Amino acid sequence: MESLFVTENTVLGIGNIILSDEGFGVRVVEYLEKNFRFPENVSLIDGGTLGVELTHFITGTRRLLIIDSIDGGAEGGKIFHLRGEEIKNHFAQKISAHEVGIQDVLTMLELSGKKIPCVELIGAQPFSLEAGVELTAQMKKLVPLFADKAVEILKSWEVEVQR
Repeated sequence: MESLFVTENTVLGIGNIILSDEGFGVRVVEYLEKNFRFPENVSLIDGGTLGVELTHFITGTRRLLIIDSIDGGAEGGKIFHLRGEEIKNHFAQKISAHEVGIQDVLTMLELSGKKIPCVELIGAQPFSLEAGVELTAQMKKLVPLFADKAVEILKSWEVEVQR
């Protein structure tokens, strides 16, 4: 499967924006787009709840940063940073439709010989998954912190990011 946009580094925000804190990853990517400038070798993608369709957007990327709300059974706001096998283990629990999709995408890429060499995931335990298009006040406070964490990760990948 060929990629629509091949960039070296991809930041992918996933989540359902009509279930309050479930849309956290998408909201962080929106914040990044508004507040930072990225070089051409970085793609920011609002993956929403696309699922396997994401394959078109991330095939060929060398480094993938996924931003998501993560139900780790923890207290609301707990921060998670997962890498490699930790990500597979997390998605094996499949708590929502988009997570089933991203696990399938990563597995498909691996089986087709197009595995992404570096995958990291950052996220926070949601406070609420009730219907609503706004993040809870507590989750909104985490958006700039996660944007800064994403920039920190990109800089560790030797990507120049400007505010």
